[in-house]
Amino acid sequence: MPDIVIKKIKKGGHGHHGGAWKVAYADFVTAMMAFFLLLWLLSSATEEQLQGVSMYFTPETISQNDSGSGGLLGGTSLAEEGALRSEFGMPTVSMDIPPQQSPDEREAIRVAQMEEQEFNEAKEELLKAIDESPELQGLEKNIRIEETDEGLRIQILDEDGTAMFPSGSADMAEHTRLLLEKVTEVIEKMPQDISIEGHTDAVPFNRLDGYSNWELSTDRALATRRALQDLGLETARFAKVAGLSDTDPLVPDDPKNERNRRISITLLRGTGERAELGSDGQNGNGTGTPANGASPAQQSETPANGAAPRRPTFGVPSQP
Repeated sequence: MPDIVIKKIKKGGHGHHGGAWKVAYADFVTAMMAFFLLLWLLSSATEEQLQGVSMYFTPETISQNDSGSGGLLGGTSLAEEGALRSEFGMPTVSMDIPPQQSPDEREAIRVAQMEEQEFNEAKEELLKAIDESPELQGLEKNIRIEETDEGLRIQILDEDGTAMFPSGSADMAEHTRLLLEKVTEVIEKMPQDISIEGHTDAVPFNRLDGYSNWELSTDRALATRRALQDLGLETARFAKVAGLSDTDPLVPDDPKNERNRRISITLLRGTGERAELGSDGQNGNGTGTPANGASPAQQSETPANGAAPRRPTFGVPSQP
């Protein structure tokens, strides 16, 4: 009778995997804690401390090798003559940590950004008003609006025979006053101080009393200031009123060109009083515009009696 062999297979568990994952997890947690500690130190350190840390980790010598390699051969092969180890050490990267801005510097940047927005909106509104006003049709060529280092400059100039003032006179033409009304409507809600300059061409006077282009340009600038003040601008906003005669021509190659006869009204950068800005560079209502929701150039006042705000007209010609 044959022998019967019975095989029994013992089934066991999966076994113990060990604690290697715990070590990896602990290393990860340690690295993250070190990373966030580094971020906290960088955010709380002063400018001098950051510079000290930068200097500590900056080596005394930086590789001057142009090959991109500062290793044993310095980017050359053994077959080349003079293949030696770099005398300047291993290549390193030098990086300056930008200094932290002071609160005053951050405030100045925020004000400049808001001022840029105000200038853009004022320019757009003024050009739109000219385009939509029936009284100002055809006068677009008589106004020039541009940003300069000094500020937003609005120039009203003679063009194609359209004069801002009668020849040799400081008596303002009616279309000039209409234009100044519209200019006032746009800039009266802006905070900047105002500079006014009168300019003439180089055509000389032949008056016996000695009246010259200097007096004429000054008288026209003063007439413009009086008109703006009568239209509602506060006297305290006028920072400068000057007559420059023909010393600053708009067309230098043609001193007698009619476009050199002009009035310049400039909103001066960094001047005037404005509402206190929040920490995000805005004026406390969560936007860069006035509290009523209008832009600085578009906001209009409502009189205390509840009447609708005044909407003046405006026009623009040029002067001889």
